Amino acid sequence: MIKTAKKVFWTGNIAAAEAALRAGCNFYAGYPITPSSDLMEYMARELPKRGGTFIQGEDEIASINMLIGASIAGAKAMTATSGPGFSLMQEGIGLAIMLEVPLIIIDVMRLGPSTGQATKSGQGDLMQSRWGRHGDQVLVVYAPSTVKDTYITVIDAFNTAEMLRTPVVVLLDELIGHLWEVIDIPEDTKIVNRRWTDTQESFFDSEDFKIPPPMPRLGEGINVLYTGSTHDGYGYRKTQDPKVHDRLVRRIHMKIYGNIDKIFQYEYTGGDSVDILFISYGSMARPSLEAVYKLNSNNFKASLLRLRTLWPLNYNILKEYTRNASIIIVPEMNMGQLILDIKAVGGDKVYGFNKIGGGVPIYPSELVNYVYKVYRR
Repeated sequence: MIKTAKKVFWTGNIAAAEAALRAGCNFYAGYPITPSSDLMEYMARELPKRGGTFIQGEDEIASINMLIGASIAGAKAMTATSGPGFSLMQEGIGLAIMLEVPLIIIDVMRLGPSTGQATKSGQGDLMQSRWGRHGDQVLVVYAPSTVKDTYITVIDAFNTAEMLRTPVVVLLDELIGHLWEVIDIPEDTKIVNRRWTDTQESFFDSEDFKIPPPMPRLGEGINVLYTGSTHDGYGYRKTQDPKVHDRLVRRIHMKIYGNIDKIFQYEYTGGDSVDILFISYGSMARPSLEAVYKLNSNNFKASLLRLRTLWPLNYNILKEYTRNASIIIVPEMNMGQLILDIKAVGGDKVYGFNKIGGGVPIYPSELVNYVYKVYRR
């Protein structure tokens, strides 16, 4: 039985901020943008009280680059933003991937494209979180579905960032960011701290590609070089050497994909063989679960696969669950993004249920009615 330290009344944004502080975040740089601004305001008030540094950057570009510098200097660094600001951060995130700098970006999603409906919820940033950068790059993307799950997931994000020397994105959406819930805070929380070295060794290479090298401590007399150009294990530019580039990029990929068993997190509710399988994430997990209960009370066999990790996906696990379902429904508050992956493993029995505009959530009754339309007993 998990012990809890206290019961609190928080929003998802507050839970994200408190989780960051619990994980050891001591640097925040960001720019206000709806619907993440109250998360930033919370960090502006609380982080200095706990010995950390808060900076409001002049924009999102400056903020992400401040995070990179702070992390290299030894800080556990985080920012929060929403769709348009997230777009501005993409080049900096690509640099952080190439430099192998641990940091956290929380994207509280809203309706786009462009300015869209700034105060309304959506789930349109999934593809941007995975592929927003140029080149062969990869990072980790998490998506919590409740306020308590937000607290747990943000701590996991910090731990993953430190373990793998990588940026990690946490996708909230406005419905979770501004949802108030009474939650129990776990008492025993594992915190992963950074692996350091104070010797002149390879900082950007390792024999086992699944294990990233330790970071050098600045100010210890070590010759440390950081560059976004192709570089060898000591940071020296090798822009004309194809073998160095091949090894560097393959290792950056392998430290993520090679640890997929540790990264990929999900929760399954249901039996082994089902009529209806819902696959959802974020705020859409709750109406999906309610739809499962309603369908099961009407003699269906329905289940839910709730994904907390949205990248990288473990396709072997997805195949196991989709194989035993008659039809699969993917509810999303966008025009269909996660469904592309699910169709790759589930084929023609995969159906999307999509809702956009006004930030109106998908309701359980809508999912139940949709099942009656597409499922034939």
